[in-house]
Amino acid sequence: MRKRWIYKPLPSFAQVDELSKSINVTSHIATILLQRGVDSFESAKRFFRPSLEHLHDPFALKDMASAVDRLKRAINANEKILIYGDYDVDGTTAVALVYSYLKSFYPHCDFYIPDRYAEGYGVSEVGIKWAEENGFSLIIALDLGVKAIDAVTLATSKNIDFIICDHHLPGASIPHAVAVLDPKRSDCSYPFKELSGCGLGFKLIQAYAQKFGNKEDIYQYLDLVAVSIASDIVPVTDENRVLAHFGIKKLNQNPLPGLKALKEIAAIKTDLDISAIVFTLGPRINAAGRVAHARAAVELLIAKSEAEAFACAEKVNLKNDLRREFDLSITEEAIAMIEGDASLQKRKSTVLFKNTWHKGVIGIVAARCVEKYYRPTVILTESNDKITGSARSVKDFDLYEALNSCSDLLEKFGGHKYAAGLTLEKNNLPAFEQRFEEVVARTITEDMQTPVVEIDTPINFDSMTGKFNTVLKQLGPFGPENQRPVFESSNVTAVNSLSSFKDRHLRFVAGQAENETTFYAVGFDMIEHYNRLANGDSFKMAYTLEENTYNGNTSLQLRIKDLTFD
Repeated sequence: MRKRWIYKPLPSFAQVDELSKSINVTSHIATILLQRGVDSFESAKRFFRPSLEHLHDPFALKDMASAVDRLKRAINANEKILIYGDYDVDGTTAVALVYSYLKSFYPHCDFYIPDRYAEGYGVSEVGIKWAEENGFSLIIALDLGVKAIDAVTLATSKNIDFIICDHHLPGASIPHAVAVLDPKRSDCSYPFKELSGCGLGFKLIQAYAQKFGNKEDIYQYLDLVAVSIASDIVPVTDENRVLAHFGIKKLNQNPLPGLKALKEIAAIKTDLDISAIVFTLGPRINAAGRVAHARAAVELLIAKSEAEAFACAEKVNLKNDLRREFDLSITEEAIAMIEGDASLQKRKSTVLFKNTWHKGVIGIVAARCVEKYYRPTVILTESNDKITGSARSVKDFDLYEALNSCSDLLEKFGGHKYAAGLTLEKNNLPAFEQRFEEVVARTITEDMQTPVVEIDTPINFDSMTGKFNTVLKQLGPFGPENQRPVFESSNVTAVNSLSSFKDRHLRFVAGQAENETTFYAVGFDMIEHYNRLANGDSFKMAYTLEENTYNGNTSLQLRIKDLTFD
């Protein structure tokens, strides 16, 4: 698939020269830093040396004082406290964090995760009824609740108070809870708006420890926060970058028993980064709630002993194997449906429905279809006599607004620009398919239909030394809004060792004209370029620099994002 190369604006020579000299880095590193807003010795020092002292004051969150006071009153009065969270990675890590912290000194607490299929997303009536029947008088809601106006009103009528910790965009009104901790509230002046749900849970215990306990106690849970930041795809900037930095360090050196067991089950031998968490730990934790009940994920994450953790990890891993089977089989069916229908192939959108598809994996299937066909995609199945589904989008196309244009055909929908969920009556499906396609065809541009490669700076091979890579790694953790830098090099050829593997991927030694430095380069799903590479044709290449460890030896290699022949 053809890709569109977008070049980040390059700072002026004077800016690059000044920063390069002031912090003693190469001009390429200085360029990348300036593109990320690091423009002085002081800001560079803060960027390269994250500190827990850089975390913002948790009491800057609106309602935090009320939340901490209510929590303290509950503890003093021996009230039963229920930790209530979403069934995804962010929600289960948040529940595990707050529950583990409170349980370490207070016995009268439990946790509750709604059933994805029986209760759906959010605070449910079933959950409130369970809390009432079991004598809970305070609920701490994590990664959900900012729109739960009716549920909070119901709980209040049953003498159950709510503390809400949510990072989603609020509606027009805020629930009448004891406290609603959400940096996205219009009346909240908290300096960083992009915390994960687990990150907000951390701010709650940080505030409590700051006022009533030992603030050092809370740092043992930072690996949970790092897993949530990676898995929930929040920006790795500002406070998230600090939390991810220390959380990943703990995850690699001294993880909680549950995460340690999960790493062992997943046969992870090397250090994890944001990307590795997304592809290894995240899916396994998520799988519990996708194909069964997410309580199993929390039980893993709160495990005290290695034996208990390993038993839980084995169960969760089995769920992940099942999730992978559903994922692959449904993806194959979805692709076959598109390939077998000429009219579907010509559309600007994809809407597919099959009543036997597993509800827990259709979001993953939608994402895979976007990867293959690069267009807004909705994958639908049947649940509780309704049609329900997940939608995913492409860069710059506002999926939420497209669904909003179909709102009269939907029973409910929610989400954001790039991902959403929806429910509709069966008889509205044909009209929805037609309307969604009309809206997408009318509003999507040609650029939006082409995958993007965003390039930081051009570079020559001989500038990429071991020392350069050492500094480059310190720009991490890499993730949204602080991605691994993408370089561009021209006049490149495959000078040696061209080979293919799995009939899809390429590996070769890349060289650059008038430059003695060479690197191994790997290109996934680029087999179509094999013949031209074998002919010695020169090309321009967009790529990232990474380390490759094989048989105990580590070397630098280039991960190709795209290449175009001269």
